[in-house]
Amino acid sequence: MRKKEELRLKRHNRIKMRMTGTKEKPRLVVHRSLKNISAQVMDDTVGKVLFSLSTNDKATRQKFSSAGNLKSATLFGELFAQVAKEKGVNKVIFDRAGYLYHGRIKSFAEALRKGGMEF
Repeated sequence: MRKKEELRLKRHNRIKMRMTGTKEKPRLVVHRSLKNISAQVMDDTVGKVLFSLSTNDKATRQKFSSAGNLKSATLFGELFAQVAKEKGVNKVIFDRAGYLYHGRIKSFAEALRKGGMEF
């Protein structure tokens, strides 16, 4: 593994120790790669993923010409907020997975807030 990725995983584990998702307020974990963004909502009390969505899924792939930019992160955030509302999830704990809060992570989070999610 690369040094940069190891440091990110150390930050993620340190952050994860302080936050746990419950059924009422699950943890939303976001992961980004160079070309895609994925997010999943987890209930840590039972260790279960409630639902997940990615820009690489068949249903969402057609909506993005290139999923590795700010515009697609914003669109993905709005889409994720809409799906979360349908599943009955309004309040979450936002876990940025050790990534810095800027760029695609920030635009994804702002789009979630604009879509009606609270964190």
